[in-house]
Amino acid sequence: MSYAIGIDLGGTQIKYGLVDDRGGIVAASMCATGSQRDGRSSRVMVNLNTAVAEMLDVARVKGCVVEGIGVGAPGIIDGDLVLACGGNLPEMEGVALGPKMAETFGMRVVVNNDANCMGLAEARWGTAQAVGDVVFLTVGTGVGGALILDGRLYGGYRNRGTELGHIHVAGGERPCTCGAVGCLEAQASVTALVEDYKHLADRGSMQDEGMAADMGGGKSAGAGLTGDESLSMSGRNAIDGKEIVRRYLAGESAAVRALQLHFDYLASGVASLINIFAPQKLIIGGGISESGDFYISEIRERAMKLAMKETSEYTVIEAARLGNNAGFLGAAALVF
Repeated sequence: MSYAIGIDLGGTQIKYGLVDDRGGIVAASMCATGSQRDGRSSRVMVNLNTAVAEMLDVARVKGCVVEGIGVGAPGIIDGDLVLACGGNLPEMEGVALGPKMAETFGMRVVVNNDANCMGLAEARWGTAQAVGDVVFLTVGTGVGGALILDGRLYGGYRNRGTELGHIHVAGGERPCTCGAVGCLEAQASVTALVEDYKHLADRGSMQDEGMAADMGGGKSAGAGLTGDESLSMSGRNAIDGKEIVRRYLAGESAAVRALQLHFDYLASGVASLINIFAPQKLIIGGGISESGDFYISEIRERAMKLAMKETSEYTVIEAARLGNNAGFLGAAALVF
């Protein structure tokens, strides 16, 4: 059996593990990324090297021969260079990460985009096993994606393509971090969902205040709403995707409307990807995809109404299976 070390390099955490060529996890852990914050010096490379050294120690104890190291990093990986990652890890911009780590450890190091690694993991060991043509989307703070054609990762010329989170969706008007307007990431990420929810909750509060004033009442903000709706104003700064889903399931109006917008925008992007690639499977990952069966069902129903029946005839839309392990599993799969 062959073994590889997989590294999922995130903006705040590094997830890593020792993985066999069947997708089995021999050992796994995580640590802080150590990115430059508040004037502190960066410890990203130090922490990366420490993570690899830890897994090499585990491999030696267990008698596992490590073939190489795979790294999933945010941004575009053009040859040896990490690019377009300034928003997440500015200190890694322009770093030849693979050669740098190969020199330290004396073994092969393969680097690719983090979402590509997640998609590869799902295709090799997850929901899309034994499927040749796969579109993968991960929905979180942003929206990332991977494209697998005929069983192989496809990244466009010099691996600068398949930025699936930056296709434009119908009705999108929100500015995106990439500089464009109306990208799938800008409209359908969990970040966008939270912004939509706060806007809708605040608007509902103002409407209720206006109604109270018209009736001569002296109600304060949030009066006249349900307990959940009142909480949506008082605790709105602490709102995240999980809380919005909870309120959606409880029937809170602002949460229902915000998630309906989220479903519509995401379905618009999914339908476009189906029309272009006609994948056998379109996989949706990210923490919010684990909210329950209703989440994928809502997207599936909307997307299939928008996609051409000919392009979508053989497409199955499903949730990802590997969760938080997908990143380092896919990074190890790069080695294999």
